[in-house]
Amino acid sequence: MTTRRTVLKTSAAAVAGIVVGLSPFNEIFAGEKFASRRPPLKKRKFTSDAVESTIASVQKDIDDPELRWLFGNCFPNTLDTTVETGVRAGKPDTFVITGDIHAMWLRDSTAQVWPYLPLLAEDKKLQRLIAGVIHRQSYCIAIDPYANAFNKGKEGSYWQKDLTAMKPELHERKWEIDSLCYPVRLAYGYWKITGDVSVFDSEWETAMMKVIDTFRDQQRMIDKGKYSFRRNTTTPYDTLPLDGYGNPTRPNGLIHSAFRPSDDACIFPMLIPSNLFAIVTLRHLSELLSNFSSDSERAAECDAIADTIEQTVHASAVMEHGKRGLIYAYEIDGFGNALFMDDANVPSLLSLPYLGICRSDDLLYQRTREFVLSEDNPYFFKGTSAEGIGGPHVGLDMIWPLGIIMRALTSDDDEEIRSCLRMLKTTHAGTGFMHESFHKNDPAHFTRKWFAWANTLFGELVLKVHHERPHLLKGNL
Repeated sequence: MTTRRTVLKTSAAAVAGIVVGLSPFNEIFAGEKFASRRPPLKKRKFTSDAVESTIASVQKDIDDPELRWLFGNCFPNTLDTTVETGVRAGKPDTFVITGDIHAMWLRDSTAQVWPYLPLLAEDKKLQRLIAGVIHRQSYCIAIDPYANAFNKGKEGSYWQKDLTAMKPELHERKWEIDSLCYPVRLAYGYWKITGDVSVFDSEWETAMMKVIDTFRDQQRMIDKGKYSFRRNTTTPYDTLPLDGYGNPTRPNGLIHSAFRPSDDACIFPMLIPSNLFAIVTLRHLSELLSNFSSDSERAAECDAIADTIEQTVHASAVMEHGKRGLIYAYEIDGFGNALFMDDANVPSLLSLPYLGICRSDDLLYQRTREFVLSEDNPYFFKGTSAEGIGGPHVGLDMIWPLGIIMRALTSDDDEEIRSCLRMLKTTHAGTGFMHESFHKNDPAHFTRKWFAWANTLFGELVLKVHHERPHLLKGNL
């Protein structure tokens, strides 16, 4: 059984120059240290002329050979290995797997294709592919807005026995606020860049009505809402207490999230990074519905929910930390209790500027960031190989490249960005790709050899540095 917790423990010798099971990637031969790890051209799932041109252009400006090689492997990884294109109901249809799990997460699928959006004007085939992702996400949300991951068809999954309203189309049914935020982010970004309105069809509108209704339901102002979840497991973070509704809360207008973007259960169900993401999402959805829906009342409802969340976050989730002063809590319960931490998965407190929630120089964010990137955050780990944020999903002392990448994406400091690039370059364990996580003292102990979100986000970071700080790509790291 493949799960998001699969851990690959391998030795340095195993990754130095022999095949280490990176299928479907190229074989790795001894002596070809920086040979491309991409699949042969005929085995790639999708090829974009604009992406290939971008890779060649950027690589010319990267002096460090290993960084140049990593970018060439990672940036196209989503297109090379994870997209399955087709047509459904006469519309483009793109199913995006996460990598080593053949299922489509609403969050991951958006994040995996997001870095390609700026290239859509140059490549109509790529535009059609991403339109297909939007259509597929709308289709999925219409099936069940509480699910986080979907099958391509009705094949079911090994989580079919979970004690929740499972359907054969679902891979997993963990309710996470960000699962509904990310598809709105993709549709809005796609529209702003292309001007294409064909994705805003009746199926998309039906899905968006479900987004609003689900957010309303999970504000839990009347009752516990329609969602509950239990799993027979020895892993506490994989199930919910109290008949599957989670720990108690005092409703205050915030949306309850049963699980975090790591797919781990929340301790306090009012997850602050995801609620902040929902504010931006609802503002964007209001704009989209105002333009492409005849139901103006639903657009106004989006703004009303966003207003409530924004007011409540600043009244109830900006709290005094014993060492750091006023910062954002990670989770709260409405009774005055709070959890101070951050997790590498996005949305996170670290990622707020990246998601358009605040400016990177916002003082509240800066104080929160200092906490997040310190050992006062119980999931910030510092070892002999690197330092960075992890989370409970794969255990203590495991640093996630997503966290290192996000630290660089939200930094305005050259040396911090350079340090992040250096850590990413030296912790891929010779594979040429980013992983889900690695041990702080031993990068050869890592999880998920094929994790397209981290790969593509790394490509996005290099593109941002190339555009904004090209001097950081000069010389060896």
